[in-house]
Amino acid sequence: MAQRTLQNKVAVIGGGAKNLGGLLSANFAAEGAKIVVHYHGDASAEDAEKTVNAVQNAGSEAISVQADLTRVADVRRVFDAAIDSFGAADVAVNTTGMVLRKPILETTEEEYDRMFGINAKAAYFFIQEAGRRLDDGGKIISLGTSLLAAFTDGYSTYAGGKAPLEHFTRAAAKEFADRGISVNTVAPGPMDTPFFYPQETAERVEFHKSQAMGNQLTQIEDVAPIIQFLATEGWWFTGQTMFPNGGYTTR
Repeated sequence: MAQRTLQNKVAVIGGGAKNLGGLLSANFAAEGAKIVVHYHGDASAEDAEKTVNAVQNAGSEAISVQADLTRVADVRRVFDAAIDSFGAADVAVNTTGMVLRKPILETTEEEYDRMFGINAKAAYFFIQEAGRRLDDGGKIISLGTSLLAAFTDGYSTYAGGKAPLEHFTRAAAKEFADRGISVNTVAPGPMDTPFFYPQETAERVEFHKSQAMGNQLTQIEDVAPIIQFLATEGWWFTGQTMFPNGGYTTR
């Protein structure tokens, strides 16, 4: 059986500058992949350059690309950069998203549009462009949320915006199967990153912790190996949603 590794592969990582995306960039590079580090705006530019430096220090190659993934032209430009710089794209991982906890009755049209733009539209066109540009045998992995398997309040636009990912994933998995491209969603529990805490009170943070093994939030170090597995030896998974969350939710 052929060995499936990241050696000499090209990985496009949406949100690759920091947190989970930054860890994936470094881990993939350590396994021999060349990395396209996407970042959204000026606030993440310094983190993107640090991640590029980390990849280079690991002995691989990387570029950083600024883009607003809610703009289809920008999504295409990220993949253009991969092809122009490295001649191919083999793995596409989209870790981007935005969290909002707010009652339905208080949610504005602007907030709804922004949340669905980032969590649904950007995800859709990232999958679309990856399907166009990845070499045969490629891997597409999107970041969802364990709230897809929860019955809770407050997260209508966040969980609602992420929910279409499962349908995008299943359709793309069928449509790209004849080229050997696998498409999956990884849906972690609440992650211990700066994106999580502004939405929650201290009491709710403790509640979220209490729902998982070890009374803890999901760590990016627990999620990254699952994504790396799907990008390599886990190629036989496709059209799936996986819930690495320590038992926070299940389905």
